[in-house]
Amino acid sequence: MKVRSRRPFLVILVFVLILAFLSCSRQVTSQRTENFEPAYLKLHRTGELKKRAEELWKMLESCRLCPRRCGVNRLKNEKGFCGADSQLIISSYHPHFGEERPLVGRKGSGTIFFSNCGLRCVFCINWEISWLGRGRPKSFEDLAEMMLALQKRGCHNINLVTPTHYSPHIFFALDIAAAKGLRLPVVYNTCGWENSEIMELLDGVVDIYLPDFKYWDPKMAEKYSSGAQSYPEITKQALLEMNRQVGVAKPAQDGLIYRGLMIRHLVMPNNVGGTKEIIRWIAENLPKDTYLNIMSQYTPMYKAFDYPEISRRITKKEYEEAVRCAKELGLTNLDIQGY
Repeated sequence: MKVRSRRPFLVILVFVLILAFLSCSRQVTSQRTENFEPAYLKLHRTGELKKRAEELWKMLESCRLCPRRCGVNRLKNEKGFCGADSQLIISSYHPHFGEERPLVGRKGSGTIFFSNCGLRCVFCINWEISWLGRGRPKSFEDLAEMMLALQKRGCHNINLVTPTHYSPHIFFALDIAAAKGLRLPVVYNTCGWENSEIMELLDGVVDIYLPDFKYWDPKMAEKYSSGAQSYPEITKQALLEMNRQVGVAKPAQDGLIYRGLMIRHLVMPNNVGGTKEIIRWIAENLPKDTYLNIMSQYTPMYKAFDYPEISRRITKKEYEEAVRCAKELGLTNLDIQGY
């Protein structure tokens, strides 16, 4: 009497279970994306988003969008300290795969690089954009179409890089794009140096805050970021407000972050940034599971070679000390790049 092998049955069973698992995973991912509604949609429906855009636009008459409050009339084509007038200038837009993993996912973060900058760090890696203002003039409608094109390409979010000095333009474009079907979370990718009155207008518009916390010492901020002595104090207040608005950033079931605060700190040579003090402040003033990316990629660029203390890359020891400090202080949601 022949005994039938059970192997084919087991193979088929395993295959069916794998298909069921993959189907379930896709359903969870799809379900999470479909159920998510970006914050700005509610303000768009009520007309509040356009109203805030108009309020920000009026600020260009005596510009106070960034903490420099230089007061120029950008509506009369006067250029602020940042180098911008009323014309929107954009350097590029594309799916970006170099951002934090929960923003990149499989299809990239939909990144839009805005030209000019109010902080102007001497070591800026994008100095052609931030200092020289390279880019092309665009309209509100152009910016809205960029957002929609990035959504069509499957990007997981709209990542606005150095947005503050163009916040009125962004609000107008976001209102147009929302009317045409934009449904992606908005990432406000900023240097962290934000006015409180601007932060109030961002409330309910931004889904993910992605700020830097560059310096602890006002003298360092003044020296390396074009006289921005107020950077540490203003950034601390901005981070507290960002956390109040969107809370802690945690990945959803699909591994992506849709809402929350994600802080970046770039470790610099010779402790120019005051790394340990910054990490201690985060641990003492924000939730212990606040997302903190301890960045190791500092590379001297542009004018950095005029300052011997920042004219080199960081050492392995400098980076490891930063990571050790964060762990010892009890921070649990760390993005550790390694060295």
